[in-house]
Amino acid sequence: MEKTFDPAAVEGRISALWEDAGAFRAGRPERASAEPFTIVIPPPNVTGSLHMGHALNNTLQDILCRFERMRGRDVLWQPGTDHAGIATQMVVERRLAERGNVGRREMGRAKFLEEVWRWKEESGGAIINQLKRLGASCDWSRERFTMDEGLSKAVVKVFVQLYNEGLIYKDKRLVNWDPKLLTAISDLEVVQVETKGSLWHFKYPIVDDVGQETGEFIIVATTRPETMLGDTAVAVHPDDERYKHLQGKKVRLPLVGRLIPIVADTYSDPEKGTGAVKITPAHDFNDFEVWQRHKDNELKGTDPIDIFTPDGKLKSSDFDDFTFGHRAPDPRNPNVTFADQGALGLGRPTFEDIPEELRGLDRFEARKVVVELMEAKGLLDKIEPTQHAVPHGDRSGVVIEPRLTDQWYVDAKTLAQPALAAVREGKTKFIPENWEKTYFQWLDNIQPWCISRQLWWGHQIPAWYGPDGKVFVEASAAEAEVAAASHYGAPTPLARDEDVLDTWFSSALWPFSTLGWPDETPEVKRYYPTNALVTGFDIIFFWIARMMMMGLHFMHEIPFHDVYIHALVRDEKGAKMSKSKGNVIDPLGLIEQYGADALRFTLAAMAAQGRDIKLSTQRVEGYRNFATKLWNAARFAELNGCAGVESFDPRAAKVTLNQWIIGEAAKAVAETSAAIMAYRFNDAANAAYRFVWNIFCDWYVELAKPLLQGTDEAAKAETRAAAAFVLDQILKLLHPFMPFLTEELWGLTATEALPRKTVLALAEWPVLEGCENPAAEAEIGWVVELISELRSVRSEMNVPAGALAPLVLVAAPPEVEARAGAWDETIKRLARASEISFAAGAPEQSVQVIVRGTIAALPLQGVIDFAAEKVRLTKEIEKLKGEAAKIEAKLGNADFVARAPEEVVDENRDRLAEIAARIEKLSAAQVRLGL
Repeated sequence: MEKTFDPAAVEGRISALWEDAGAFRAGRPERASAEPFTIVIPPPNVTGSLHMGHALNNTLQDILCRFERMRGRDVLWQPGTDHAGIATQMVVERRLAERGNVGRREMGRAKFLEEVWRWKEESGGAIINQLKRLGASCDWSRERFTMDEGLSKAVVKVFVQLYNEGLIYKDKRLVNWDPKLLTAISDLEVVQVETKGSLWHFKYPIVDDVGQETGEFIIVATTRPETMLGDTAVAVHPDDERYKHLQGKKVRLPLVGRLIPIVADTYSDPEKGTGAVKITPAHDFNDFEVWQRHKDNELKGTDPIDIFTPDGKLKSSDFDDFTFGHRAPDPRNPNVTFADQGALGLGRPTFEDIPEELRGLDRFEARKVVVELMEAKGLLDKIEPTQHAVPHGDRSGVVIEPRLTDQWYVDAKTLAQPALAAVREGKTKFIPENWEKTYFQWLDNIQPWCISRQLWWGHQIPAWYGPDGKVFVEASAAEAEVAAASHYGAPTPLARDEDVLDTWFSSALWPFSTLGWPDETPEVKRYYPTNALVTGFDIIFFWIARMMMMGLHFMHEIPFHDVYIHALVRDEKGAKMSKSKGNVIDPLGLIEQYGADALRFTLAAMAAQGRDIKLSTQRVEGYRNFATKLWNAARFAELNGCAGVESFDPRAAKVTLNQWIIGEAAKAVAETSAAIMAYRFNDAANAAYRFVWNIFCDWYVELAKPLLQGTDEAAKAETRAAAAFVLDQILKLLHPFMPFLTEELWGLTATEALPRKTVLALAEWPVLEGCENPAAEAEIGWVVELISELRSVRSEMNVPAGALAPLVLVAAPPEVEARAGAWDETIKRLARASEISFAAGAPEQSVQVIVRGTIAALPLQGVIDFAAEKVRLTKEIEKLKGEAAKIEAKLGNADFVARAPEEVVDENRDRLAEIAARIEKLSAAQVRLGL
């Protein structure tokens, strides 16, 4: 063996070894009768690169898959990538611009899509290679892409069937509209940015029954003055006494002249602003709901008024939407092609509501002009500074506009009912369980799901329009033409809907479309439903809930039994990682520096259920040291002739030390296995860590040295075989967490007498039931605890490292005296004891510890200054109490807790816990000194 473990020299070679062995392939012949275990990877964007969230998510999945594979199950970890509609289109458009090519629209749809596919083949999917560097044991031979032919077939079938069942329909509703990307986007793609702005108070003149201004005004406050041009009402709270006399009256909308009613609606909050709010249903989600509630009464005959063009300018013509072409052909003008038609048929020309000086202005320029015009007319009451959340597109970075458009929707309310029932009945379980509340809250209040996007890259909606706007939803153009001929009585030209589907639509089918559905493949029958899903909390609604809906509707069965929701990876101070803060930690950089195993083990060891991970490079470095520790232990075994013996029976070991280490290994295997199966990854990793570092490397190796260097050949031979055997169990135990290191050691520790029959990834998980030995544990456990306690108390009492002190065992029973005698030299050597004696009582000026019921006393007279030590301990405790009081005062201040960043509050709580633990330890030392 080399002196040190070099991850960079090993990882690529081990990856090739696994690939050559077909280690990760599902359906291996020898496992044909094995119970399947299936996980589908949350498909990363094809444009993506590995970030720390991916690293955590895939490490946890890999632990499950390697664990179950070693337990003999037929594991399918289904990999693949998502076509990422907006992200990919942006990447390719940017690439075209950098090369000086014409834009997407000048190029045309067909040529642009050719360019996208070319980019995908050349550069897309780099993240797959990055996942392999992490050690992800997916069945890479089955890699899928959401726009593969098979997955596209599934998407079309689902769309057509849901349409025919009345569960997909077209409607005019408000959507999040991105004026830069010119498409509707999902809520998940909207980020709320705290922004300093203004609250403008405008006076709207009240008019009498014949439309004459009365001289009275109602004041409304708005952060978006430009939208007033589309106002259709003013709302006041029904119980607001200030406006009781105005309910039912009308105001003249300034700058426009249109008369709009004052309606009573509970949406208006008397405590906010003026208590009167302008209602602009075409440009605000809440306002649209108000309009819906009153459209059959006070607002009867009114329509929401869209004042914006798709790119965020004020309209200057009713045909401003022409060039964007996202509507069905206009029935009034069948000669207008689908690519040219736009916002025809939306009622009266809305641009007439816009004063000439505002037409064609960008929305933010228009905002300034509107304020100037209102001030010139004496209708600006006041301006207040404000800070409020403004929605931005996470891809484009521009302010999102709620916009009334024609889009395709899924009746999510109907599909959600079986998905809700499945979780309520326990068919699918969330881990941690508290995430079920989030799932229920979202699905109980679910709105129609907008599935159309005004993009070119994606699954084009299988809908065709006739000249009169009649829609034909079919699986292919040929089938649509047949349906149209039947409807019209003759072959009729059709135009296909240019929109594509939301990427979440195709990824909602991921658990079964990747298995070959809608064809009845053997994989569908064997691997659906899947066993577990590992993902983040932020897509419970956007992905998990939709997979539940689609799986239950089309497969008539839940898509997964368990949903494990992992937390966020934050920086070491607890702050969320972001490029703007400059605190993003690159997992690939950590892999380069410390190796994939160290990063993986760090993430697993910190993945406590329900708690975010505060990641520091020091932790990763620490687990790199753990890898080095194991490597050195393996080298120690090699140097001492510890090699596997085929005939070695762990249950027949005769040497007490070997019985003990095998029993401890059995406990570690049981604890680690139970924790993995319960998704307690941190407990699993820490159980393995404690056994490997503390018990095997620290204690067993140290206690075995006299045996390995002694003259008892039988004991020596057994100890060599036992050490090799336990090392093998360690490699298996650690393999799910640290696959590269363990696979390398597995190969290096092979011998001619005991060759490896397969790679470690396919080896059997340790089976050590019945190996625990209570008698051996009582003896060796006592020795270990005694030495540990004595070391600890020496440290607490500031005993010089080189100083020897006598050890007195007080009123020790015969079996303890026998153990002390058997391990006399070891205890003295490791506990820095000058001698071991027995007495009925503890000597004066001694510190005492209790080890499994027996008092162990260290007489320290002349070794330490008791009086000075008491003073030191008292001072340190008082200092810590003072620090704790300050932190408690902070945390007891509700204003501090509410205003301080979350990571600062957490940091204070952690520090308080550290101080409490330190005070407890020092207080125990005081007790030992008799204070």
